[in-house]
Amino acid sequence: MLQKKIGVLLGGLSAEREISLKTGRACLQALQQRGYRAVAVDVGHDLPAQLKEAGVEVAFVALHGRFGEDGRVQGLLEMLQIPYTGSGVLASSMAIDKVITKQLLIYHELPTPEFDFMRPGDSSVSLFERCKHLPLVVKPSREGSTIGISIAHSREALRHGIDTAAALDGTVLVEDFIAGSELTVSVLNGAALPIIQIVPKGGFYDYHAKYTAGETEYLLPAPIDAASTQRIQQAAVDACRALGCRGAARVDFMFREREYYCLEVNTIPGMTETSLLPKAAAEDGIDFPELVERILLDADLDK
Repeated sequence: MLQKKIGVLLGGLSAEREISLKTGRACLQALQQRGYRAVAVDVGHDLPAQLKEAGVEVAFVALHGRFGEDGRVQGLLEMLQIPYTGSGVLASSMAIDKVITKQLLIYHELPTPEFDFMRPGDSSVSLFERCKHLPLVVKPSREGSTIGISIAHSREALRHGIDTAAALDGTVLVEDFIAGSELTVSVLNGAALPIIQIVPKGGFYDYHAKYTAGETEYLLPAPIDAASTQRIQQAAVDACRALGCRGAARVDFMFREREYYCLEVNTIPGMTETSLLPKAAAEDGIDFPELVERILLDADLDK
């Protein structure tokens, strides 16, 4: 692998472009520190030509959101026969869709908050009228980084939340609000890393809290009992296995009165200075360059 030309795919076309640039640059630097022939590829509309011009033999996918984390780039790389990191086409396309993820979690008997949804062409009024109790969490089904998410404590806020989410994504998810501790479990090559509890100073882990240093406290390892820790880590591994995830992934949970609820699965976790996967890996004795190398060494076409 040291002799191959590694292309770090970063930037891209989604609403999470700026975060992807940070993730990609950090991974590029780490790979170069480990002696790899790595170059940055800022993904545009003519990616095949970019990959050919750069002479990329293996792709390190550091893209977030649509056109990068949703199976489209993965499918293109498979057509070009370029091995790539992370999850494959099917796992990526399922995990980016929070509705499909929750349906799969239910099938595999993994607890998740009660929910309803609308698909493109469905009536937002009908979804609104079906929601009989509050509070509820409203999410665009295929956006990341908490973009477009709101917590509705009133009917007016619910209507506004649905409209806001629908403007970003034709598929909108509405789920029960679970008051409790927010936890996240990173899974690296099939093994769960230590659990992190997320405590945003503003009370809501939004885009600002997620990517602004000092705005969120991270408790690592999470202060929960050993039995619950083991159950949640196993649930994270099971969720990733159900979806078919590869490489690194992150599973988000709510935890209340020793009961856990699986929220979503991220197939390309952030790798910025405030990101959760590097924190969990460091707690497990894996420094950042080694973490990036482990992700790289799982690059494959058979996913």
